[in-house]
Amino acid sequence: MTGMTHAMQKGSNIPVAAVAVRAVLRWTTGPEVPDVDASALLVGADGRVRSDEDFVFYNQPRHPSGAVWRLGKKQIGDGITDAVQADLRAVTPAVDRILVVASAEDVPFQRVRDLRILLYDATAAGGAEPLAFFDVRPETGAETALICGELYRRGEGWKFRALGEGYSDGLVGLATDHGISVDENAPEAAAAATGPTGEQTAAMRPAPPTQAAPAVQPAYGYPQPVSPAPVPGPGADPAFRLPVQGPQFIRR
Repeated sequence: MTGMTHAMQKGSNIPVAAVAVRAVLRWTTGPEVPDVDASALLVGADGRVRSDEDFVFYNQPRHPSGAVWRLGKKQIGDGITDAVQADLRAVTPAVDRILVVASAEDVPFQRVRDLRILLYDATAAGGAEPLAFFDVRPETGAETALICGELYRRGEGWKFRALGEGYSDGLVGLATDHGISVDENAPEAAAAATGPTGEQTAAMRPAPPTQAAPAVQPAYGYPQPVSPAPVPGPGADPAFRLPVQGPQFIRR
């Protein structure tokens, strides 16, 4: 696919030959545009996580296996990116799909401008051009979380599908749907700030440090050598629970 970028339609898919990929969310900043966060869910063939460790987001930025991690945000002109990288060789066979998610801080996605997911080959041979991109358009505009795309197994290989499936109840609704435990009585709730509608918003316990991200943060769309499959880091906190109001409420 050298030199050729696929412009994808909702529901379409492409084969992924690269052993490591980077999924970049990009949108245009501006007044009233909410902050958007990228996260990833590693799910089995039943569409559910095995444990809360299979949720990679800003308080748990690296999967214990070392196979999936967040790269963090960049600003390029009036565009902002947030990204997730996956070493597909290191993904355990129990994981059937990796969902790439965008969530906004309790603000509907109709206020997010020019949301696009771009898939890059993250190996040294990857080059600067994306393998594919998909312009994510919310179906109703009221969504506060969107599954933008998914990497999924097909036979011995992997494919990428453009999705754009939304949740109006945010990251909590999406996570609960895929088997993440939601803590209805987070002990921090009493001390947390009161939300805009008067209900209290629960804070999230930061996860203990996981394995450090690579010392060289890969540039978006630019070749960076991929090291051998990382050694798993220490497991995440087994007591970790997603609070009922979801991480999009957390003041960072």
